[in-house]
Amino acid sequence: MIKDFFAKKKKYASVPYRQETMPVPDGVMTKCDKCKKIHVTKDIAKNQFVCPECNKHHFIKSKDRINFLVDEGSFEEWDSNFISDNPLNFEGYEAKLESDRHKTGLNEAIITGKATIKGCSTALAVMDSEFRMGSMGSVVGEKILKAIERCIELEIPLIIFTASGGARMQEGIVSLMQMAKTSAALKTFCNSGGLFISVMTHPTTGGVSASFASLGDIIIAEPGALIGFAGRRIIEQTIREELPEDFQTAEFLLKHGHLDAVVSRLEMRDKLALILQMHQPQEVQ
Repeated sequence: MIKDFFAKKKKYASVPYRQETMPVPDGVMTKCDKCKKIHVTKDIAKNQFVCPECNKHHFIKSKDRINFLVDEGSFEEWDSNFISDNPLNFEGYEAKLESDRHKTGLNEAIITGKATIKGCSTALAVMDSEFRMGSMGSVVGEKILKAIERCIELEIPLIIFTASGGARMQEGIVSLMQMAKTSAALKTFCNSGGLFISVMTHPTTGGVSASFASLGDIIIAEPGALIGFAGRRIIEQTIREELPEDFQTAEFLLKHGHLDAVVSRLEMRDKLALILQMHQPQEVQ
């Protein structure tokens, strides 16, 4: 048709618009599961893995916690070569331990050693929930015992950061006996005049909460930390009552007298340094 003949020809063929998106590599961004804000992971890390918007305390590795806490270059690790055995020949246990060692770069669920915090000498035992959920087996108990014995010998305080799902089931009664073992050692430490500061982080549950974690001369917790022995559902089924919404949180325990303070990770170094300075031995004139 004549109309089609005189129609303006298009110079270029039309192609549907398709927006190209650049993939974001894993780990670059972190979404806070509390306030839902998205942050650059490096910024969260610089803030000690605390959300700058809502103060949510995210998971922190034991080595990172130590680096943020102690004076630079002052940490001397103890018993780093201790590794767990398989006393009950629990099927697949050795493979799981090896997997966790490879994943975390740790030999066990706790790091112990001595350091200074603002010039004050102290021993540290820092649990890591990334290794077998921070569960307490024979090595965790033994490393705590050895740390306590060194504190008595060196006459320095002890600070333990707990993060644990409880006793390690693959070691059975060998794991459970660590509750009595560590508690007895702390009694000896107390009798010698030693200072023990317990810092409960998320989560501190099971046999750890029922033993050394609750025996501190001073007991501190991080905000929002889950602290308790049995799980919420088990307790509700046992007592046939609905528990408060904030039950087993650090704030609930502080309100009911189980804790001395709830301290932000961002303020922990200053608070611990102040406590250590207050308990420094006075020179006799």
